[in-house]
Amino acid sequence: MISTFALVALGGAVGATLRFASGLAVLRLTGPQDFPLAILSVNVVGSFLMGIFVVAAAQRGLTHLSPLVMTGVLGGFTTFSAFSLEAVTLMERGQVGQAAAYVMLSVGLSIGGLALGLWIAREVFA
Repeated sequence: MISTFALVALGGAVGATLRFASGLAVLRLTGPQDFPLAILSVNVVGSFLMGIFVVAAAQRGLTHLSPLVMTGVLGGFTTFSAFSLEAVTLMERGQVGQAAAYVMLSVGLSIGGLALGLWIAREVFA
């Protein structure tokens, strides 16, 4: 169990570092942007890589690497890959209504949670 936590931590460090480096690369390529292009880019690329890994791991017997790759590296790299995987999994199971609810609730409640956190912090630390 401890080794699994270590793999997730290692992968998370690698993924977060890659996200930071990717953000710098996008900034250097495009210059400062009002639109969050760097985060959008890592989310799309990371979700794509998550899709490839899920299939490759299942077909090649590499699911034991999921904590390192999926939770660690890709979870640290993106802000979206695990969310995307869960939404598509629900859709593939034919649970389209649940997938739609999951997407709407995840996005809506997460934005609401962030807004609430900002409001509380601004009141407390003002």
